[in-house]
Amino acid sequence: MIFIVVKFKVKPEWTDRWPELTANFTAATRSEPGNLWFDWSRSLEDPNEYVLVEAFKDDAAAAHVNSDHFQQAMKDMVQALVETPRIINTVIDGEDWSRMGELTVE
Repeated sequence: MIFIVVKFKVKPEWTDRWPELTANFTAATRSEPGNLWFDWSRSLEDPNEYVLVEAFKDDAAAAHVNSDHFQQAMKDMVQALVETPRIINTVIDGEDWSRMGELTVE
Protein backbone atom coordinates (compact mmCIF):
# COMPACT_ATOMS: atom_id res chain seq x y z
CA MET A 1 0.00 0.00 0.00
CA ILE A 2 0.97 3.63 -0.38
CA PHE A 3 1.14 5.12 3.11
CA ILE A 4 1.17 8.91 3.50
CA VAL A 5 1.38 11.22 6.50
CA VAL A 6 1.13 14.98 5.98
CA LYS A 7 1.53 17.73 8.59
CA PHE A 8 -0.30 20.99 7.88
CA LYS A 9 0.63 24.18 9.80
CA VAL A 10 -2.57 26.21 9.73
CA LYS A 11 -2.93 29.95 10.31
CA PRO A 12 -4.52 30.56 13.73
CA GLU A 13 -7.54 32.27 12.17
CA TRP A 14 -8.21 29.12 10.12
CA THR A 15 -7.54 26.48 12.78
CA ASP A 16 -11.14 26.00 13.91
CA ARG A 17 -12.42 26.17 10.31
CA TRP A 18 -9.93 23.63 8.91
CA PRO A 19 -12.31 20.64 9.18
CA GLU A 20 -14.97 22.59 7.27
CA LEU A 21 -12.46 23.76 4.66
CA THR A 22 -11.33 20.17 4.00
CA ALA A 23 -14.71 18.42 4.39
CA ASN A 24 -15.52 18.04 0.67
CA PHE A 25 -11.98 16.91 -0.11
CA THR A 26 -12.11 14.38 2.71
CA ALA A 27 -15.49 12.94 1.67
CA ALA A 28 -14.51 12.72 -1.99
CA THR A 29 -11.19 11.05 -1.22
CA ARG A 30 -12.78 8.51 1.11
CA SER A 31 -15.14 7.59 -1.76
CA GLU A 32 -12.33 6.93 -4.23
CA PRO A 33 -11.75 3.36 -5.37
CA GLY A 34 -8.52 2.21 -3.79
CA ASN A 35 -8.60 4.58 -0.81
CA LEU A 36 -7.99 2.56 2.35
CA TRP A 37 -8.30 5.43 4.83
CA PHE A 38 -8.06 9.20 5.05
CA ASP A 39 -7.97 10.34 8.69
CA TRP A 40 -7.37 13.79 10.16
CA SER A 41 -5.98 14.46 13.65
CA ARG A 42 -4.99 17.60 15.49
CA SER A 43 -1.64 17.86 17.24
CA LEU A 44 -1.70 17.91 21.04
CA GLU A 45 1.50 19.99 21.12
CA ASP A 46 0.52 22.54 18.48
CA PRO A 47 -3.20 23.33 18.14
CA ASN A 48 -2.50 24.93 14.74
CA GLU A 49 -1.17 21.71 13.25
CA TYR A 50 -3.34 19.08 11.59
CA VAL A 51 -2.01 15.65 10.68
CA LEU A 52 -3.44 13.62 7.81
CA VAL A 53 -2.84 9.86 7.74
CA GLU A 54 -3.91 8.29 4.46
CA ALA A 55 -3.41 5.06 2.57
CA PHE A 56 -4.18 3.81 -0.91
CA LYS A 57 -3.91 0.52 -2.71
CA ASP A 58 -0.68 0.55 -4.71
CA ASP A 59 -2.24 1.68 -7.98
CA ALA A 60 -4.74 4.21 -6.61
CA ALA A 61 -2.68 7.22 -5.53
CA ALA A 62 -2.07 8.54 -9.05
CA ALA A 63 -5.81 8.77 -9.70
CA HIS A 64 -6.19 10.58 -6.36
CA VAL A 65 -3.59 13.24 -7.18
CA ASN A 66 -5.05 13.75 -10.64
CA SER A 67 -8.66 14.04 -9.43
CA ASP A 68 -10.64 17.26 -9.64
CA HIS A 69 -11.29 17.26 -5.89
CA PHE A 70 -7.55 16.98 -5.16
CA GLN A 71 -6.74 19.85 -7.50
CA GLN A 72 -9.49 21.97 -5.92
CA ALA A 73 -8.31 21.16 -2.40
CA MET A 74 -4.79 22.34 -3.24
CA LYS A 75 -6.27 25.70 -4.29
CA ASP A 76 -8.58 25.91 -1.26
CA MET A 77 -6.07 24.92 1.42
CA VAL A 78 -3.17 27.19 0.48
CA GLN A 79 -4.96 30.28 1.82
CA ALA A 80 -5.11 28.72 5.30
CA LEU A 81 -1.51 27.52 5.57
CA VAL A 82 1.50 29.08 7.25
CA GLU A 83 4.02 26.99 5.29
CA THR A 84 4.33 24.19 2.78
CA PRO A 85 3.07 20.96 4.39
CA ARG A 86 5.58 18.29 5.40
CA ILE A 87 4.99 14.79 4.02
CA ILE A 88 6.12 11.18 4.29
CA ASN A 89 5.04 9.13 1.28
CA THR A 90 6.18 5.51 1.10
CA VAL A 91 5.12 2.06 -0.04
CA ILE A 92 4.69 -0.59 2.66
CA ASP A 93 3.35 -4.15 2.77
CA GLY A 94 -0.27 -4.73 3.73
CA GLU A 95 -3.67 -3.13 3.26
CA ASP A 96 -4.77 -2.57 6.85
CA TRP A 97 -3.51 -1.69 10.32
CA SER A 98 -1.77 -4.47 12.25
CA ARG A 99 -2.32 -5.22 15.94
CA MET A 100 0.38 -3.90 18.27
CA GLY A 101 2.24 -6.91 19.67
CA GLU A 102 3.75 -5.08 22.63
CA LEU A 103 0.40 -4.03 24.09
CA THR A 104 -2.44 -6.55 24.09
CA VAL A 105 -5.88 -5.71 25.43
CA GLU A 106 -7.78 -8.78 26.62
